[in-house]
Amino acid sequence: MHTEDGTVTAALVRSAREGDRQAVDRLFELAYAELIRRARSARRRNGPASLNTTALVHEAYLKLKPDHGLEIVDRAHFSYVMVRAMRQVLIDKARRRRAVKRGGDRNFVTLHEGDGSVPLRAEQLLALDEALDALAAFDERKAKVVECRFYCGFEVEETAEILGVSTATVKRDWRAARAWLAQELEADSES
Repeated sequence: MHTEDGTVTAALVRSAREGDRQAVDRLFELAYAELIRRARSARRRNGPASLNTTALVHEAYLKLKPDHGLEIVDRAHFSYVMVRAMRQVLIDKARRRRAVKRGGDRNFVTLHEGDGSVPLRAEQLLALDEALDALAAFDERKAKVVECRFYCGFEVEETAEILGVSTATVKRDWRAARAWLAQELEADSES
């Protein structure tokens, strides 16, 4: 969400933080093109039967409720809030697919970076979600890195900006989190 005038964004963030739904709406409008791009990335990971791009963005937006303690710190944080909302939408969709007994778990998502990819069915996406929650319990930043990189395809630099850390930290956390999650998912599949 890039604007010509950073003060406009700062004022909108301040108003949104104070519960102004119109400010949240305006932030959403400013971020819409970026969110559509992120949703396309998330959909590619979630297989062809996923929500369409616009539906994913709009459902995520509907999860933002300023009257329920929505705390937006800055533009980067707003992007992260949308990442979290998209994650929730995708996980809800995976739960519904898993509940359907007619092959609903045959859609694939991919946790990847370059050459190493791990295809996941809806059932495995839910296992990933549980493992990600477990990771967040002892290292919240690593879990946030995975959310940014996996659910919305943010680049290392974008993830660093959103989380307020260096790109080296993001790269290190991404490698460590992927290894930890792969181990957790493997242990989960063996049990």
